[in-house]
Amino acid sequence: MSPENQSSVSEFLLLGLPIRPEQQAVFFTLFLGMYLTTVLGNLLIILLIRLDSHLHIPVYFFLSHLALTDVSFSSVTVPKMMMNMQTQHLAIFYKGCISQTYFFTFFADLDSFLITSMAYDRYVAICHPLHYATIMGQNQCVMLVAGSWVIACACALLHTLLLAWLSFCADHIIPHFFCDLGALLKLSCSDTSLNQLAISTAGLTAIMLPFLCILVSYGHTGVTILQIPSTNGICKALSTCGSHLSAVTLYYGTIIGLYFLPPSATPMTRT
Repeated sequence: MSPENQSSVSEFLLLGLPIRPEQQAVFFTLFLGMYLTTVLGNLLIILLIRLDSHLHIPVYFFLSHLALTDVSFSSVTVPKMMMNMQTQHLAIFYKGCISQTYFFTFFADLDSFLITSMAYDRYVAICHPLHYATIMGQNQCVMLVAGSWVIACACALLHTLLLAWLSFCADHIIPHFFCDLGALLKLSCSDTSLNQLAISTAGLTAIMLPFLCILVSYGHTGVTILQIPSTNGICKALSTCGSHLSAVTLYYGTIIGLYFLPPSATPMTRT
């Protein structure tokens, strides 16, 4: 594409959610309530874990970092979306869009690694209870969390740097309520083959491999649980995994629904 057919985009337009104008106030109140509940609930979890010495164990150490990640993850997109709903000003500056893409990718990947670390913790607790204190020592837990932060940061930085090198066409409308990486690549006038390769590689590293590790760990955990002779023991073992399985289902279910299921055939319009 020739240079005269390209434009230097200074901002993008976020179409947001297909909500009728008369329903804006209702949905704004609903999203505000959900956002405040998410933030305050996770902050309360972090505070309780910090204050109660009985909760200074590996599973709650991972949970506190997961709660912090969830607060940050929600804060990357939801406040901007609610501000757009309230002001009807749909624009987001180029630098703000790139920054939002970075932090969205970073906290999404970090969520994946932390959930995987918690799955490993539950696997050790059920399958190797006598060696739990040795395997899941303080140093090992810190290394797992630190490694999660470093790898997630590297993956997000890779996508962001490759995205910053792209040129964008005159069409700068994003059919989402946040700056989604895939939507931005569709607006680019440049060759995005390297970006697509990075998405495939980083997606395998940050999403698929952790998911496979979770499946393998719960496969071994399930076999161990079935070998427990008493019903009370089985119920106790299942109770230690129930909340984590809910988090895994919610996280990967959202990813599958957003990126793997076919989009709706109905075009998004605003009235």
